Amino acid sequence: MEKNPSLQAPLILSSSSPESTSRQSRFSRDEILREVKKQLWLAGPLVTVNFLTYLLQVISVMFVGHLGELPLAGASMATSFASVTALSLLKGMASALETLCGQSYGAKQYHLLGIHLQRAMIVLLLAAIPLSFISGYAEPILLCLGQDPEISAEAGKYARFVIPSIFGFAILESHVRFLQSQNNVIPLMVTTGTTTLLHVLVCWALVFKSGLGNRGAALANGISYWINALSLFVYVRVSPSCKQTWTGWSREAFHGIPGFIRLAIPSAIMLSLEIWSFEMMVLLGGLLPNPKLETSVLSISLNTCAMIFMIPMGFSAAVSTRVSNELGAGRPRTAILAVYVALAMVMTEGILVGIVLVSGRSVWGHLYSTEERVVKYVAEMLLLIAAFHLFDAIQVVLSGICRGCGRQKLGAIVNLGAYYMIGIPCSVVLAFVYHMGGKGLWTGIMIALIFQALFLSIMTITTSWEKEAKKAKDRVYGAIIQEPSHELP
Repeated sequence: MEKNPSLQAPLILSSSSPESTSRQSRFSRDEILREVKKQLWLAGPLVTVNFLTYLLQVISVMFVGHLGELPLAGASMATSFASVTALSLLKGMASALETLCGQSYGAKQYHLLGIHLQRAMIVLLLAAIPLSFISGYAEPILLCLGQDPEISAEAGKYARFVIPSIFGFAILESHVRFLQSQNNVIPLMVTTGTTTLLHVLVCWALVFKSGLGNRGAALANGISYWINALSLFVYVRVSPSCKQTWTGWSREAFHGIPGFIRLAIPSAIMLSLEIWSFEMMVLLGGLLPNPKLETSVLSISLNTCAMIFMIPMGFSAAVSTRVSNELGAGRPRTAILAVYVALAMVMTEGILVGIVLVSGRSVWGHLYSTEERVVKYVAEMLLLIAAFHLFDAIQVVLSGICRGCGRQKLGAIVNLGAYYMIGIPCSVVLAFVYHMGGKGLWTGIMIALIFQALFLSIMTITTSWEKEAKKAKDRVYGAIIQEPSHELP
């Protein structure tokens, strides 16, 4: 095997290097400004991508809403079911590439990015097979969970048409992380924007003209995911910007699958535990007195949170990329700077968004309902949501730092403790014992966010960044297969 030239001088942090004494000197103004520009350049397009992707589901629900109450209820339940049982798991598994590709890119082992991408697609597509069977049996599963039989039947029909989305989503998420890790985010914005515009036309045709009804919306989602995925698939293989990171199909992708799975599973658990806790809150809302009012307001609150959450989620992806790149390059001091800058920016964003929410709390409810009690309840909830968003923004950036370092196992343990040992029990007590209703449920989850942010902050503060850079080096160079490369045509 011919040696890769970049392996002749492996990444070593010498004791005399300024990077090996990352806390000895303060950051200059120029360093801070450069880092701010880098993160904004990454976060801006990623926030846009998040919003546009979120709009796909919103557009589908809007079209289905014109078909009647039952089709809308079935589509909403099936969408939530697919998110919990399939999409969140695949999204979490794909986020392992933020560590693997990001650190490989920082270490200038560009050919490894293509290998990691192929491994991700193999693993995620294989995982999509059992997940698609779960979607196929959505109706009996929902009935076992005590859901309404009529709505469950409608959701089951919808969920079967969601199955193509699962496989398209697996390919899409793998390519998104692959491009994100090499700071190539403009194509993501372009393809997602184009897909979202086309989705309106596809949805209209399949919902109203094909005779499929609400199932047409599910099929439209699948078509849109596949259009986006195939667009990125073609871009990666023909673009000069990916010439070094995609060098063709290789059998080496099959050799490191167990290592990828060891990182992908905790990544999936870390994300899914958080998403599942919010879905559980909606289910608990149905058990409260006056469930129609509570679930309506909870739905409005969750939609509001999901929409504004797209902003810090973009910063989370940006800091994950920056931290993984700098650790892979052996620059722990710059990784620390990326952490400081990301936290400062996301706290500023959280405060500004909170001010907007509080200022417009008396108006926001009117966008969803004409009932005065709903509008008044939403205004009260927005005070909680404003504080909720600040802690949510902090924790999601800290989670991005965790992914950038490759510490997803610890992140999963933190999420398990914060949400399921602290947050949800607090929600139940506040909502049902102290009779705080939906506000009690939200307060309990906010307590979980506070503890999650606290635990992740402790992890970040106590991190030895020199050791993390050494681990990144070991991870990158350990991934190089010491045997001849077998590239496939």
